[in-house]
This record gives sequence, structure tokens and C-alpha cells, in this order.
Amino acid sequence: MSITSLKNRIIGQDIINIACKNLFIPANNQKRFAHDVIIRQRTHKPIVKFGAGGRSSVSGHVATVFGCTGFLGRYVVSKLAKRGTQVIVPYRDEDEKRHLKVNGDLGQVVPLEFDLRNEKNIHECVRNSDIVYNLVGRDYETNNFTFEQVHVEGAARIARISREDGVARFVHVSSLNADKNSKSKFYKTKAYGEEAVRAEFPDATIVRPSVMHGAEDRFLNRLAGTTFEYVLNGGQTKCTPVHVNDVAAALETILSDESTIGETYELYGPREYTHEQIYNLVDDILGSRRTQIYIPKMIAMIVAKLMHLPFISSYSPDDVERAHINDKITPLFIDKEQKERNTAVKTFEDLGILPKNLESTALSVLRYYRRSTFYDEPIDKHTGKVRRGVYYTE
Repeated sequence: MSITSLKNRIIGQDIINIACKNLFIPANNQKRFAHDVIIRQRTHKPIVKFGAGGRSSVSGHVATVFGCTGFLGRYVVSKLAKRGTQVIVPYRDEDEKRHLKVNGDLGQVVPLEFDLRNEKNIHECVRNSDIVYNLVGRDYETNNFTFEQVHVEGAARIARISREDGVARFVHVSSLNADKNSKSKFYKTKAYGEEAVRAEFPDATIVRPSVMHGAEDRFLNRLAGTTFEYVLNGGQTKCTPVHVNDVAAALETILSDESTIGETYELYGPREYTHEQIYNLVDDILGSRRTQIYIPKMIAMIVAKLMHLPFISSYSPDDVERAHINDKITPLFIDKEQKERNTAVKTFEDLGILPKNLESTALSVLRYYRRSTFYDEPIDKHTGKVRRGVYYTE
């Protein structure tokens, strides 16, 4: 072999090695290390990751996210896909899943059409996954689906099929106030849904988020979108709103943290508010006072029944019932003096996440409802009061 040909061969091999290093393409002499392999406790199947992390790497996980087109679902898909996880996104409407494909690299977000009553569709969605998230839920009943069919029967069906197909992890998203004795049908079916899931998949992880707020929510956007507000229960109902991004981060952490198997997590914000305090906070940020109309529960029920027609479905009687129920948080300590920790449920703290408060995130949502003269006016996130001449920073 001539010196020139040998030199060209060496230079060519160096170029290949450099390309492999920069583009994360496996070279012939690539090695695997112990920290690149995860063995699932339930199925004992290996999960092999590759790359430095990020959307162009491979985490080795395949996740199915039912309810991916909803408010929380799109954040979960985004976080999973950005870490190199292949995400199966079951959808019902063709137009609702298009924005999810850009969350991951080419081929990492796989849309599959499904129906909650069709077991064959569900099998196709979960048969290659090692973790399944069930985020399916309804705020009101329709002619096609009741609360029982969605929260109980549908959740149990997905859990059963996931277990039969050998899925290693199952994460079921419920509600903070899930209670079998609740006056709200929504909360009652959520509690029965948890029992049904645990009966079909005993190692399932249950997540109970409080009311969530964020850019596309039906919480702050609904309050700011009108010039008046119907106040129920005198505005004294207590709630602990949580940012949707914090809940999505918790669900992402559960993916690889197997200490969460079989656990129940209550995810709520760092501060408790009354509805009246939230109404006042929205008014302060908007820079205007909206008219508050106090309505008794009986009259609100009658109006809700009239509004909850098949062709309107804007406000249901169960919404009125939920507006009179305070958030019920399980105490963190059984004995506060001895600081004996309650192991029945866990919180953000157990996942290493510090949730954001409502004041620090509400401005980014409500700014678009301000008048043009107040659009850039800052707000002090610690007090929720508008202060002229002070720049808002976070």
C-alpha cells in the first residue's frame, strides 16, 4: 500500500470518527456502560439509552399517553419527547394531534387513532410501550360518554389491557378531591376509577392534581374572558391551584423513578386561596374591576341545567357542585409534634420539585386580556398588586 493511499485512509477514518462523535452515530468500537441500562422491576426488561440527552438522543423508553390532546397531555408529550422518549399519542380527532408531532425528533412522536370502547385500538397503542399514562377525563357528561364510562370503565379497560400486554408501568391521573362519598359525580367517579385501576394493575401509580392553570387553561382564561363573574358559595370555597408545567414535570420524573411504583401522589400549589382572592388577583392584574354577581346554589343549579343542553354544554350542574367543595389535602404528618410522616400519600417534595405559586405565573396568562394602555404594566409577584414604575422580573 502506498504512503498516499494509507494517508487518505487514515484521514477518512478520522473524519468518520469525528462525524460519529458530533452526530451521536454509533461507531464500531462504541461501549455500553452500567448507567446506560435500566432494568424494569416488574418485567425485568432492559431499557438501553443512547446519546448525551435531549430530543435527538434515545432514552430507550416507549410511552403511551392517553388523553394527550388535552390540557395536561400536551405538556407531558412535550417533556417526554424532549428527553428522547418515543411517545405514542392516541387521538380521536385528526386535527387535535397535529401540533404534538413537532415536540420530538423525526419518528419519535407516533400518532395512532383509537376509541375508548375499542379494545383492539387500545392493544395497538400499548403493545410496544413500557409505560402508559392515562390522562383521559371529562369535566362534564355528554350523550356519548358519562362520567362512569370515562373515569371508571375506560380507565379500568386501559389498565387491564396494559397489564395483559406486559407494560411495566402504569400511571393514572385522578383528581385531588376524589372521594366516593362526594356530592360531585365527577369526584365520586374519580375515586371509583382509582379502585378500578388498582384492581386491574396493582402496581399503578396514582396522581391527584389540584385545579391546574397555564397558558391554555380553562381557569384563569375563563375568569379573564368576561366582564362579570358569577360568584358561588360567597367566593369562600378554598382551592390550591397548581401550574400545569409542574404536574407534567412530576409525571416525567415518574417515568424513570421506580420508587414511585404503587404510590399515590397529591400535587397541589404552595398556597391556598379562596375563590374571592383569585377573583381579586385577576382584577389587579387586568387593571379593572369586573362585576361580581352572587348567586345562591339553588338558582345556580337551575341555570346550569338550562345551559347544559346538548347544543350548548357550557356549564354543567356538577360544575356548580364542585364550586362548593373545598380542596381536601391529606396531612403530611400523622403527628406534627414528633414529625411522623404520613406515608399514605406523597407530594412534589418527594419528587424533588418545587411548585410555582399562582402570582408568579398568572401575569403571563392574563396579560393578553389587558387593555393596550396597561399591557406592559408590571406586577409585584409577591403581593399581587400593580405597582407603577416597577419592572416585572422572574
